[in-house]
Amino acid sequence: MMGDRVTQLLRDVERGAVSVEDARNALEGIDLSEEDYIKAVDHGVFNDPKPGTIVRASISPSGDSWLVILVGLWGITWTLFWAGTLSYGLYNKWDQQQLSFHLAMTLLTLIILGIVYLRFVMPDVVVVKHRRNKYITSNDTEAWKQYEV
Repeated sequence: MMGDRVTQLLRDVERGAVSVEDARNALEGIDLSEEDYIKAVDHGVFNDPKPGTIVRASISPSGDSWLVILVGLWGITWTLFWAGTLSYGLYNKWDQQQLSFHLAMTLLTLIILGIVYLRFVMPDVVVVKHRRNKYITSNDTEAWKQYEV
């Protein structure tokens, strides 16, 4: 949508590369009814969506890009390395400080993998929910029931 012809023409007019008359001449043959114009304006991003609407945004790059695959392989390799050295250290009774370092590096690598997964692999899906008004009933003393055990 950002690279369409009309947007490019408007930006050229804004920069001064194209005059307003030339832009009008370029758009002269386009038929747009008032109803279509209003429908297009009303369909803008500033309208509030209905509750329960699923909004999809395709801002993040594809999850099968080479960078994501390389970071995934890097993360799996280092996670296996740090977890393996942690297991080896536990078996050979290493010092607690060194064991905690290996555990921290394992967890840090897993966190980096999780961040990359959330940022680049998972789809951007937002379910729009609206807060309901709170309704507090009046305290009816006749409605109370006394239960005995």
